[in-house]
Amino acid sequence: MDWGTVTTEDLIEALREVDWSSPPRPFNEFFSRFTAPRSVNKWNSRIKCNLYYYRTNYFIMIVFILGLGFLRRPLAIVAAMLTALTIAFLNDSFAGTFSEKVTRTVRRFSPHMAAKMRPPLTPVIRGRPSSKRTIYICGKPRWVFVSLFSIVTFFLWFISCGLLTLLWALTIGLLATVLHASFRTPNLKARLNTFREEFRAVWRNYSEL
Repeated sequence: MDWGTVTTEDLIEALREVDWSSPPRPFNEFFSRFTAPRSVNKWNSRIKCNLYYYRTNYFIMIVFILGLGFLRRPLAIVAAMLTALTIAFLNDSFAGTFSEKVTRTVRRFSPHMAAKMRPPLTPVIRGRPSSKRTIYICGKPRWVFVSLFSIVTFFLWFISCGLLTLLWALTIGLLATVLHASFRTPNLKARLNTFREEFRAVWRNYSEL
């Protein structure tokens, strides 16, 4: 796969749809080999490849930096966790897995309530599922959960007086991510993982026909 031809919109779409439940890459692999990119095109291709391949590592690193910034503010730590959860809801795979686990847990105590938390059936047009598929979480559209968690998160950030610390922690976390993605040399595992993800995407589209 030529990452130089992948646009930023394509990368964001891929990160939104890909499965984030996979464990992070090993620590020794994450900090294995660093080299400077030889050109702007090489840098553009490398940073997109690393952002996709080490996505879980970067997410954990940013959350860890946020946690360090709010060690003396427990309420801000809760706000940071809710912020991470809100962002995770934007991923299709995480949203579906979260909804399924919550529904299974509720089913143990109230099967009737669990039945109401099931998402509605996907509309079928001319024998195929609708392309505009709405993601549901516990029977409600995803935007409801994202909006609710965003409001609660903003309120917690406001009363904890940690907005400035949040901006500094996010800046440091994003800067560390960009630096690592820029200088970490993509290895053979990253390329093989890319080919495997491409195959899965093609097979998924084929199976829906």
